[in-house]
Amino acid sequence: MALSSQPVGRRERNKQAKLERIVAAADELFAQRGVDDVTTQEIADKADIGAGTLFLYAKTKGELLLLVQNSTYADALEQGKRAAESITGPLDAVMAIVRPIVECNRKQIDNGRTYLREIVFGDPAEPHHRDALGLTVQTEEAIAAVLQRDGRTSSGNAATLAHIVSAIMFISMAATINIAHPVDTIVQEIRDQVRALLPE
Repeated sequence: MALSSQPVGRRERNKQAKLERIVAAADELFAQRGVDDVTTQEIADKADIGAGTLFLYAKTKGELLLLVQNSTYADALEQGKRAAESITGPLDAVMAIVRPIVECNRKQIDNGRTYLREIVFGDPAEPHHRDALGLTVQTEEAIAAVLQRDGRTSSGNAATLAHIVSAIMFISMAATINIAHPVDTIVQEIRDQVRALLPE
């Protein structure tokens, strides 16, 4: 019997069930009150596990936020990539990728800003942080692919431009001056800057 076709054991099922309860509890509490106003004990209580068990899955609240937000980010990125497939203009296609990520990040503004801070300053050896960094790489790859579609931008230049677009997006979402701004305003700010970067 191939390893991949073996049934998942009870221990693994229990572990997965606990992880799902932790993510659901953290997601709900973070959405209600924001990551800064929720304690790890509250998350453990809501997930019906001990605090020690919680720390087996994530050592800090920042890691818990990464665990919760990574899934949402991944879904937003997939949505953006699908939207970009049918758009021919590079600027519009790039913005089709960017917009769902901004929307995802702005659902709870403080959580979104904390998530970005964790990505930039968190421990890259921590698995949830590593997953978040992987999502930023996938975002840049998706943007670079869009920029190369018309054949006018080399792969090297596309990768550089995608990295700059990613930086613009992160700064626009994280900037204190933008805290009160709605999604449309932030997307327009990013669009204006990206337009200046792209070849005419």
